[in-house]
Amino acid sequence: MGPGGDLTRHVKGSLFGEYVRMIRRRKDIAWEKRVSSRDMAMVMSRVNPRGWYPMDTFERLGNAILAELADGNVMLARMWGTISAEAQRELHPDLVAADDPMESLMRFRVLRRTFFDFEALEIDTLIPNLARIAVHYRMGAKAEKAAAYQTMGFFERVLELSGAKQVTTSFVERGWEPNSLRTLLLFEWQEPGDPY
Repeated sequence: MGPGGDLTRHVKGSLFGEYVRMIRRRKDIAWEKRVSSRDMAMVMSRVNPRGWYPMDTFERLGNAILAELADGNVMLARMWGTISAEAQRELHPDLVAADDPMESLMRFRVLRRTFFDFEALEIDTLIPNLARIAVHYRMGAKAEKAAAYQTMGFFERVLELSGAKQVTTSFVERGWEPNSLRTLLLFEWQEPGDPY
């Protein structure tokens, strides 16, 4: 559970801070037209990387960033995911195991609770050269789609940093579509020592 022991979903400050930095950099944008005054107060406050922040605010900030900075292009969210992987690697040096993609994903399994205080991500399958990762942020369709692409970029980069070659990704399920309960991402790669 997050701060105060309530059942509200929370995201760690290290991730929340990434959105805050993007918004603060663009002083030319009227962010207050997109998010609430309460959200803006959080943006203007000091972010504690180890603190917990409300997922609903995180969702609204993400939607505002997607609209204002990416013009709704989820491929840019995917790119942000790769940048986020680099940032999280700096904060968590043990995240990436050199020349061992499977070990890196197993390490993420341990770290995932440090990012969200609910089951937002689950490594559904992990075998040599293949992983299936279930994503369920429980946000609106637009935010869920962007977050799924951001997650895709994050794990692609984690795999690359751990030595995986020829990483390919696809959606098996799309949680933002009607009658779908979750997103399921499929990652396939060649191990660092595999012959081409």
